[in-house]
Order: sequence, then structure tokens, then C-alpha cells
Amino acid sequence: MQVQQKKGGWITAEYNMLPRSTLQRTPRETTPGGRTMEIRRLIGRSLRAAINLEELGPYTLTVDCDVIQADGGTRTASITGGYIALMLGLQKIIQAGKLSPDIILTQVAAISVGMVDGLACLDLDYQEDSRAEVDANIVMTASGEFVEIQGTGERKPFSKETWNILLDLASRGIGELLELQAKILTLPGVIK
Repeated sequence: MQVQQKKGGWITAEYNMLPRSTLQRTPRETTPGGRTMEIRRLIGRSLRAAINLEELGPYTLTVDCDVIQADGGTRTASITGGYIALMLGLQKIIQAGKLSPDIILTQVAAISVGMVDGLACLDLDYQEDSRAEVDANIVMTASGEFVEIQGTGERKPFSKETWNILLDLASRGIGELLELQAKILTLPGVIK
């Protein structure tokens, strides 16, 4: 049996919470734990959705996401900020004529949502996240497609109606994040 390899590049992510990023000192991870590895894979999957990997050619890009101050939503902030870092990293390669700007397929952003004390909340902080009845992380493209949805009923099951409320709220929040990304990436000297 022959295995056919796909041509193209790869995008991956490093994620780590720095020791003083939380109220109580977080030990430095010398070997990534399960949570860290899962978040790294999520960030990588999300960023790969934005790029035509076949056009990336021989390049493997690693986006570093070091959490300096954690207050909930570190994985979603890493995806949203990681997209900007990825675009800035691609800038030199594109400007050198080694890649076409067409390699960029779409924007990607992420946000957390949840039901806290019966209210739908956007971009949960640590206090809200620890009290949430429903907690979700949503990753979407600029065209409104979902890259990943992670959601759970923390204390009990939740209804489809609740889920739809949270998805609508996340879509609006991600829309605002996409606008902010676009503003940053259209600053002088920055490519789209």
C-alpha cells in the first residue's frame, strides 16, 4: 500500500501560560500537559483554516502564544491574536515574492460565551467562567463558517434554544473581533 503525501506547508502553535500569568503562580511547564497540548492543537487547527496550505509550499509556521496575564478566554485570545501574528509573519514571505497574497483564504477569530446566572455572557472572565452553567468556545471565519465549537453544560444539560442564543451572541462578538483584526492589518506597512 502506498501512502500519498499531500504537498504543502503546515501551521502549528505553541501555547503556554507564563508562571505569573495567574493570581497564584502557575508552574512553568517543561513538558506540556494534556490541557496545554489540546489548546495548542485547537489554535493550530483554527489558524490552518485561514490559509491555503498547498500554496504555503515548503514552509512550516509556528505561532507562539504565551499568556502573560490570564483572566479567562486564553485559548480564544490566542486564536484571535494568533491570526494577526500569522498574517504579520507571512508579510515578509509575501513581500519577498515567495508566496502570493492569495494564500490567505479568510480571517479567523474566536470568543467564549456562556450562561452565567441565567444570562448569556460574551468573553467570559475567570469569575464568570467559574460560575457558568453553560460554557463554550467558538471559532469562526469571516464568512460566518464555524471552524470549531467547544461547549458543555457545566452543571446540567442545556436546551437547543440556549445554544442558539449563545451561537448568535458569539457570532456578533466574533464579528467585532474580525473588524478589529482588519483595522490592525490595514495599518501602514501591514498587508491584508
